[in-house]
Amino acid sequence: MKKLLALAALAMLSVPAHAAPPTADQEAEFYRVCFKISENATLCKCKVEAARKLIDSDFMAIVIASMEGKTPDAKYYDAYNEYVGRSNQICKPEY
Repeated sequence: MKKLLALAALAMLSVPAHAAPPTADQEAEFYRVCFKISENATLCKCKVEAARKLIDSDFMAIVIASMEGKTPDAKYYDAYNEYVGRSNQICKPEY
């Protein structure tokens, strides 16, 4: 059952061909908010690149709002958590 839920969450994150990718303005805003929180330019650059591959412009708006302190609607919890997990895997720090 967990595997099925994980696959469903991954499918929701896959950006269909007709979905609009995050805009340049969204990417700049994401970076600005990320850097304000982390003060880590390398991490924020990686997170922008990961977001470009993982989510569309509609979901990018949800992610940015969450980074600014807004709680995502409950219907987005699974997809949001999956996005965070995947972007953290892509941008994991090197020790």
